[in-house]
Amino acid sequence: MTNIKTTQESNDPEPTPQATPGPNQKPECSGPVEAIKYHMAQQGLTQRDLIPMIGSRSKVSEVLSGTRSLTMPMARALHRHLGVPADVLLKEQVLRASETEMDWRRFPLTQMARRQWIPTVDRPQEHAKELIKDLMRRAGHTQVPAALFRRSDRNRANAKTNPYALTAWCWKVLAQANEKSIAAEDPYLEDSLGLMTEVARLSPASDGPLRAVEFLNRHGIAVEIVQHLPGTHLDGAAIRSADGRPVIGLTLRYDRVDNFWWVLLHELAHVTRHLRKSDHIFIDDLTIVSDDDKELDADRWAREASIPEATWESSEVSQNPTPMAVMALAQELGIHPAIVAGRARYKHGNYRLLTQFVGSRMVRAVFDI
Repeated sequence: MTNIKTTQESNDPEPTPQATPGPNQKPECSGPVEAIKYHMAQQGLTQRDLIPMIGSRSKVSEVLSGTRSLTMPMARALHRHLGVPADVLLKEQVLRASETEMDWRRFPLTQMARRQWIPTVDRPQEHAKELIKDLMRRAGHTQVPAALFRRSDRNRANAKTNPYALTAWCWKVLAQANEKSIAAEDPYLEDSLGLMTEVARLSPASDGPLRAVEFLNRHGIAVEIVQHLPGTHLDGAAIRSADGRPVIGLTLRYDRVDNFWWVLLHELAHVTRHLRKSDHIFIDDLTIVSDDDKELDADRWAREASIPEATWESSEVSQNPTPMAVMALAQELGIHPAIVAGRARYKHGNYRLLTQFVGSRMVRAVFDI
């Protein structure tokens, strides 16, 4: 989640944009601000010309200096009237919120202190900014990720999600990852499905979840388990740390073996297929049915890594999910029967089916939680 860097403007009330590439030369726009400036220069526009699209002269100045995040209405107006490509304005990067927009007291300070995420102090609301800033520092960040505060940016988050609690959870995940030494090996292998399949094959062991975490750590992917805060409705997330490392956060809010492997593989799909191409945060409440392309892609790859679609369709368990059929398919694929049972329960829409296989209350114990 890198900061958006822009060239500092002069004191001229209507500064001239940076020199632009020639007609046959592509602009090097590393973010929305650079793209806006490029299109301004191409059309001979000044900051005053952006006021109808952004709202006021001060807002225009703040956007172009990188201290104010683009809102969805701003992005739409800039795309429509200025011609800035929508995928550039809304591309997967975390835009930053001005600290003046933050109400530090709205963070769940009491809950965070109980869990030892922040120090316990008298009258915590009076020290809210100081406490949260310290957590941000440990997470490797100096600014607030505005994307977590905009509902439209949450791929698969519950509409009732508390953005302050969600942001605190993300920082705790990153802070925890920063405390550990993770291998520097490049996790973005060309055969990402092979990596995911190898992880799924660790599932039959009684300590399979722990082995999976250790395996991914060795491949440069940090996996952190942090209990979700009230108001987050959260299963997991895929996040890029400040130094570029991929981090997977898991909440284990449903303590079942089948759920653990589904969430882990889903977030691993985001890491290997989506996170490497962006600085986006993928936040997931996997009880929500999503039509987001990347969410559907992660679902598909998580299924393929554990039970390939062709194998599933030809198996007896897909039509007749008996205990015998579950065990036979699990043994054939070398995976935990819970994964097969979870797939059958989802397909048939019957979550009372095969309850003896899903491994209730068996995951947190592996991690001594």
